Amino acid sequence: MKKVICSLCLFAVIGAGVFFGIQFFTKTGIFKIPGVVYYDESLSEEETNKLKTIFTEDVVLDKDVTISSYNTLNRPEIKENEYIYNIYVPVVDFYSSETNVAVENVDELFNNCAECSYKLIDIDDLDFKQKLLSINDKYYLDDFDTGAVFHVVKFESEKFDEEIKPLVNEAFAREYPTKDKVLTFAQTGVTAMSRGMNQKLYEIGDATFFAANIKDYLSSFDITHTSNESSFSDFANARNICSDGRFINTLTAIGLDVVELTGNHNVDCGIDSANNTIDIYNNNGIKIVGGGKNATEAAVPLNLSEKNTNITMLAYNQSTGGATTGDYPGANQYYEENASSEIFAAKARGDFVIVDIQYYECSFYVSDEEETFCDFAGSSAGDQIGFFRHLIDLGADVVVGTSAHQPQTYELYGNGAIYYGLGNLFFDQVWWPGTTRSLILSHYFYNGKLLQTQVVPTVYDANMQTRVMENPGWFLERLKSERP
Repeated sequence: MKKVICSLCLFAVIGAGVFFGIQFFTKTGIFKIPGVVYYDESLSEEETNKLKTIFTEDVVLDKDVTISSYNTLNRPEIKENEYIYNIYVPVVDFYSSETNVAVENVDELFNNCAECSYKLIDIDDLDFKQKLLSINDKYYLDDFDTGAVFHVVKFESEKFDEEIKPLVNEAFAREYPTKDKVLTFAQTGVTAMSRGMNQKLYEIGDATFFAANIKDYLSSFDITHTSNESSFSDFANARNICSDGRFINTLTAIGLDVVELTGNHNVDCGIDSANNTIDIYNNNGIKIVGGGKNATEAAVPLNLSEKNTNITMLAYNQSTGGATTGDYPGANQYYEENASSEIFAAKARGDFVIVDIQYYECSFYVSDEEETFCDFAGSSAGDQIGFFRHLIDLGADVVVGTSAHQPQTYELYGNGAIYYGLGNLFFDQVWWPGTTRSLILSHYFYNGKLLQTQVVPTVYDANMQTRVMENPGWFLERLKSERP
């Protein structure tokens, strides 16, 4: 019996030795070495510190994990073990005439940044007081897959799903701007499809001709606006400010959503034409601001609510005529009391407020040479700068002049931005260089915040076909030099 007990004890000792020996040599059981976290040198100090708050000493891993990062100029196909940690975009000063950064690879953006005028910022820090640049002619807010640096953090572990994902999934989950969440809104200047445009239409017969080179750009926005000063009329000819009825096709071709009627020519061809024009807009689903069939209609603010952004658009006539004060069509007359209360009410609702003003025109552009006087925010009457700034003081976020036939300067003022004049989008003034140009204000909103207003110059040729201006840096520099 004693021998049996001894044999059993010996067997137990040998078994235990084998068991613990296997654990020792395989590093399992009580001899198991916990998984190690390896931080690759590609990680920034900030990222490493953040990761160390997740992988603390209390976290025991079964398998090693290596954490690294990489940058790319194109949104990558994110694998299960990867997360976009940041999206960086290049910005410059608001007044800069630069529009693009040209690089061959992503490293150039970081290695040469000390020598460049731009800086890279987190997309969350982007706002309208900076100017976003394209990268290799790709504008991030138009594309969302290029035009930025996509910084990705990668976790490599044999047990990513079981061990790593539960630890990092929430910490690294971020929401970024996407096309279905960013509201795009193009504001354009004076449209007056009349006189010479009527004559050209009689020759070619197709009103979409004038929009052929700009329609793809303008129709790409969620909301497209113009200030049309000319009503559709059977009396339209080559000498008056009235539009052939076929010009509605020009407006639908650019995807027009909002028409402003603050101009001083909308009743030039009679009350019936003005009223019928409003009916045409309504029948085509085009919203109206700053004008109407009577003073009450003309004064109604336009509320735009899309993609988690609420905009109140107010538009007034403060110029040489065209306003209605009774039961007849015309523009919305500016009254200080009305503007103050309407801006206050919109801000109280939390809306973003855009105020458009038909102001007294600058008329010093009448030269067949380049004339820069109207680049400055000067009008033929009144204090244009003081008036526009006052609207910002009242609480407006953006103030836009929609009467200037030649683009004027722009500025940051207070808590907002002022664009003193947008120039001609569609008109027949081909004989003066300045009046063939305009500015498109391409607004980008994200969750109610204005991320950017991209200033896009346009020009039309002798055929009155409008297109985006090529190499606009010189023109933006000229306008910048005239800011108040």
